[in-house]
Amino acid sequence: MTKPSLTDLLHAAVAAVGGTERPGQVAMAEAVAEAIDDSTHRLIQAGTGTGKSLGYLVPALAHGERVVVATATLALQRQLVERDLPRTVEALHPQLRRRPQFAMLKGRSNYLCLHRLHEGAPQDEEEGLFDQFEAAAPTSKLGQDLLRLRDWADETETGDRDDLTPGVSDRAWGQISVSSRECLGASKCAYGAECFAEAARERAKLADVVVTNHALLAIDAIEGAPVLPQHEVLIVDEAHELVSRVTGAATGELTPGQVNRAVKRAAKLVDEKTADALQTASESFERVMELALPGRLEEIPEDLGYALTSLRDAARNVISAIGATRDKSVADEDAVRKQALASVENVHAVAERIIAGSEYDVVWYERHDRFGATLRVAPLSVSGLLREKLFEDRSVVLTSATLKLGGDFNGVAASLGLSPEGVEADDAPVWKGLDVGSPFDYPKQGILYVAKHLATPGREGTRGDMMDELAELIEAAGGRTLGLFSSMRGAKAAAEELRGRLDHPILLQGEETLGELIKAFAADPKTCLFGTLSLWQGVDVPGPSCQLVIMDRIPFPRPDDPLMSARQKSVEEHGGNGFMAVAATHAALLMAQGAGRLVRASGDRGIVAVLDPRLATARYGSFLKASLPDFWYTTDRNQVRRSLAAIDAAAKADGK
Repeated sequence: MTKPSLTDLLHAAVAAVGGTERPGQVAMAEAVAEAIDDSTHRLIQAGTGTGKSLGYLVPALAHGERVVVATATLALQRQLVERDLPRTVEALHPQLRRRPQFAMLKGRSNYLCLHRLHEGAPQDEEEGLFDQFEAAAPTSKLGQDLLRLRDWADETETGDRDDLTPGVSDRAWGQISVSSRECLGASKCAYGAECFAEAARERAKLADVVVTNHALLAIDAIEGAPVLPQHEVLIVDEAHELVSRVTGAATGELTPGQVNRAVKRAAKLVDEKTADALQTASESFERVMELALPGRLEEIPEDLGYALTSLRDAARNVISAIGATRDKSVADEDAVRKQALASVENVHAVAERIIAGSEYDVVWYERHDRFGATLRVAPLSVSGLLREKLFEDRSVVLTSATLKLGGDFNGVAASLGLSPEGVEADDAPVWKGLDVGSPFDYPKQGILYVAKHLATPGREGTRGDMMDELAELIEAAGGRTLGLFSSMRGAKAAAEELRGRLDHPILLQGEETLGELIKAFAADPKTCLFGTLSLWQGVDVPGPSCQLVIMDRIPFPRPDDPLMSARQKSVEEHGGNGFMAVAATHAALLMAQGAGRLVRASGDRGIVAVLDPRLATARYGSFLKASLPDFWYTTDRNQVRRSLAAIDAAAKADGK
């Protein structure tokens, strides 16, 4: 039988999901297939509306060997597993003469733990919490959530938290889930044969395509012990998020509350002297943290170093003692031991890491008004880790709508540990970049407007001229505005100001769940939605409800951001341009994502307005503009108001 062509397979898949073949899809599918066949690497930019999911799923399914697909968002994971993969598998089955299998795999704490559910969680602060399961009519929200979880456990086939609708609080879920460190292991657990997490792993071992998330991919790379099944092809979608997610997975933290929980758990299992030593070290650490001021610690202060050394040594003794003793009188002692060990081992590991003072780590204090101080440690860069762990022994395809920053892939490539395109280095993998474009006609569908006449934003204070400009733009647009702000304080100030000046409803992030806010925004074209980071990247509202996207300022990282400033300084010390490599690249990525909220369908029309004159006047402005969709560009405020009024009138004429 003749092997079906990739074009024929793609055509069948597109028809199966009810779509039409889009420009760039074939080019993308061919590039992915070539990377798989040649065991090479690709960075592929596929603009909004390209249909990139099918562009990589079709060659992945045709490959015949296991492929792992890692995504950043739950929405895309669900789309792949619940819509795209089932339909594509059925569409390709006649031509492939086989029905490829697919599965979802997440970290263990995403699955309900039957041992915790039935035996109860070892508790520190809330004795008798699980007694609420037995209450006829629990009055607390927590008790109601726990009863609902018990009922759901009898109904669910996956035990996956994301399949529970509506969801429950993190506090409730924490009572019936375990981390990988806390898990007893299938062979030692009375419920091992029924374990949801183990079942998910077994399904993944049998699947041709395994869909996972960036976090689990990071853990697989960092911890050395494989958590993903063996595979020779990795496809990373939403790849612009990967460095941030890997950094998060490689970040350690210590808080007084966290250390106190470790002390309480350990006290049940070790002798009084060993427990007292950890308690004393915990109190010393807490005294230091009470005085901690936010900011980077380029050198560890003497008092903190002493407290951390005491913590590390006491934690090490507790770990040894727990391993050497086993108290038969403690009910369900295995679970108690695993939870205590997990807590104390984390304290030991983070304290040890900070004391080691690696030049490749950044240490800083954070302070929250409600939760107090936190001590954090994160890698200065994850590029070396990714170069070594991600690209060795497999073919990797990274794709996103925003991988070309400043007009090329090299900025993103450098963050991944790759050399500039076309430059070979002994320790860096070879890769190719491809921009398959977008089906949208950006110069005809959108305008990029820079309010060049406004004052340059400062660090503090309300910008009166910016508020006037914002109000006038919203009035001209008839509402229909997504306001993207660089800080929550800025979003709140704008919402408060404009609610008193405009008749249009203004929704503010944080006043409702994000899902409810987006639903309300999409339902009423007169409505505006203001918010910060998750809106820059997480809003998909095609049509007349979103015809004006406003960015209050260029979203550079804060100058006092410990990790970003450390990375910028490191680049400068090695002879590079730290501002462009870190701050400008960070801003370019966010602006590209934010501008991408405007045109989500072929009929969309509108304006992206940047209320920061530096985009038009600063030397780095051309780099930022080159990272955005190719909209028609202007600084003419009167032209923009006329255009907005015309777009609004056209939408109203269509009954929208």
